[in-house]
Amino acid sequence: MLTAMAAVFPVILLAAMVIALIDIIMRDEWQVRHLPKFGWILLVIFLPLVGSLLWFLLGREYGAASASEGIGSLMANRGQQNRPAPTPTPTPTPSTTEQQLAELDREIEYYQRKAELERLKREADGDSAR
Repeated sequence: MLTAMAAVFPVILLAAMVIALIDIIMRDEWQVRHLPKFGWILLVIFLPLVGSLLWFLLGREYGAASASEGIGSLMANRGQQNRPAPTPTPTPTPSTTEQQLAELDREIEYYQRKAELERLKREADGDSAR
């Protein structure tokens, strides 16, 4: 029993290390947390058990954007066979130049009124202090 366990553990460790390394290499920089990719690769190579566990627990960015990248895509695609197709999000209609200029004019007017209000408040506070 102990010899079987001694033969299985290194195989599992090697598989975890290879999967972690492939996952690290396939990810973009913004999907890697806490260390640069090179740091994670060194950690997994020199400390395979600890490095692999830390990578999957702390270093990897999980979420909708990361499900389509790396090793996670295999698992994500497998489970999507039973799911309904996602509904597409409507794309915003591009505004015309006139609409953008009108929005900028409204924004400028807002900040001018805000500055005027602050000036009037300072004047009122100055008059009440005298």
